[in-house]
Amino acid sequence: MREIVLRELLEKYRTGEMTGDDVIGRLRDLPYEDLGFARIDHHRGLRWGFPEVIFCEGKTPGQVEAIARGIIAKGENLLATRASAAVYEHLHKTIPDAVYDESSRTITRKTRKTPSLPGRVLIITAGTTDLPVAGEALVTARMLGLDAEIAADIGVAGVHRVLDVRDKIEAASVIIVIAGMEGALPSVIGGMTGSPLIAVPTSTGYGTSLGGIAPLLGMLNSCVPGIAVMNIDNGFGAAFLAFRILSASGKLNGVEK
Repeated sequence: MREIVLRELLEKYRTGEMTGDDVIGRLRDLPYEDLGFARIDHHRGLRWGFPEVIFCEGKTPGQVEAIARGIIAKGENLLATRASAAVYEHLHKTIPDAVYDESSRTITRKTRKTPSLPGRVLIITAGTTDLPVAGEALVTARMLGLDAEIAADIGVAGVHRVLDVRDKIEAASVIIVIAGMEGALPSVIGGMTGSPLIAVPTSTGYGTSLGGIAPLLGMLNSCVPGIAVMNIDNGFGAAFLAFRILSASGKLNGVEK
């Protein structure tokens, strides 16, 4: 999968769809393109299997647009996270086919079909208020070529609800569990499955949740061994770790990306 960009360029050159100058133009900005305020890492797709993702918070709409246009110009898929409606409205003027998901605050645009990875990712939320983080994970996972779905609102306050999705838990290759409050759900799910489990604490909760610190510490102190814990509200990071796990699994099993 990491070599897909170069393979496509070589194939288009072989078939005459691109000239030698076209190919050189595409390769000129490897490993990065300097915009002055940002250096777009065009080599990331080769290293990781997916191009650079734009984190929009702290960037102006114009900066997001310039980075997005640079990524798209290379024929890459676009994923931007933590995007406000104002950023999208600005971006939509020059990239009209970009898609905005208000709940997950993501902007996407597909230029090429993403190769699918084997395996299934189940994204579980403890509560409905965790859905924005789950949505970020879902959009990211699908952009990465993962088969992913959400099972929402099965927290420990009604733990019997977990049994209703037990078949999905047992069938999942990787499980992402997203929870706020005390963050207990990853330990419950982790005790039920041998699949890799990624825990994501959210900032959901009353005062002593401390904006997600309480569930973060709870997840780090889980009695279930081998749970990976992301930063607070980091659905994107959880999906990317699932992508790395399944990519590595394919290598071990001799599956060509």
